[in-house]
Amino acid sequence: MATVDAVAVDVAQRRPSVSLVLGSGGARGLAHIGVIRWLLENDYRIAAVSGCSIGALIGGLHAAGKLEAYRDWLLAQSTRDLLGLLDLSFQRTGGLIAGNRLTAVLRELVGDLAIEALPIRYTAVAADLATGREVWLTQGPLLEAMRASFAVPMLFPPVAYRDALLVDGGILNPVPIAPTLGDATDLVVAVHVSGEARRMAAVPTPPAREPDGGWRRVAGALRKAGDALAVSWHMLAVANQAFDAMQSTIARQKMAAYPPDLLVELPRDLCGIHEFHRAAELIELGYRAAAQIIPATPAPDSAATG
Repeated sequence: MATVDAVAVDVAQRRPSVSLVLGSGGARGLAHIGVIRWLLENDYRIAAVSGCSIGALIGGLHAAGKLEAYRDWLLAQSTRDLLGLLDLSFQRTGGLIAGNRLTAVLRELVGDLAIEALPIRYTAVAADLATGREVWLTQGPLLEAMRASFAVPMLFPPVAYRDALLVDGGILNPVPIAPTLGDATDLVVAVHVSGEARRMAAVPTPPAREPDGGWRRVAGALRKAGDALAVSWHMLAVANQAFDAMQSTIARQKMAAYPPDLLVELPRDLCGIHEFHRAAELIELGYRAAAQIIPATPAPDSAATG
């Protein structure tokens, strides 16, 4: 890999190539859309994508040429529309949310497209429940790979893949840089959306009036169904906060072993993992964060005369 300075010097002759690593983080991962926009507007060529959880979803949609369609669809949804995608499951599937409605939306976008047919190299990272090992999904149906990678334990059921049950790769490698190590690209750019919290995180306590809509819907439906376990939105929020802290720590350890050339980082307390109704804000924050870290490529005329 070339240094960042060498890439800037060479930009007048060709577009710098990027291996893009997109981390997990639920709705915070919508910032990935803004980072991709910055890269493309500044004439970087995304040659490979490695993603985990929401990063595998956003990266897969970009690789398939469907990211703009997904963004436009998302921005057109109301909070009520998004809550309607939570098809709660009361079967013994291993997840509170079946995920069939979300899968139907994604199928409309990518259909039965195979990873091998994508124009850039793509890796979705999942975790094998039985072996506790990472699984790098680099072939087969794109939709199946994305689903396996964002199967957050407790929220979504595991995905059957060959002889394994796969869940969200973020439990093992929230920012999967290792799949890019063999890439012949100029830069490895990693986007970590579960970085250090901006303030000391307190244990969430139920507000007097309106608790969090997403968790409240899940917990309320479980109580109505007479589930044997007393589940509250408070319990789910605490579990989510713990999961975020765990992923942040693991990501720091992984990136110490495999440091990227450039790291775009957003704090884990930026929003909750379910706050997809804040899409416009989160996309813009990703764009601004990328602008602070990733050099803007100069126009050919200015590079030639500089």
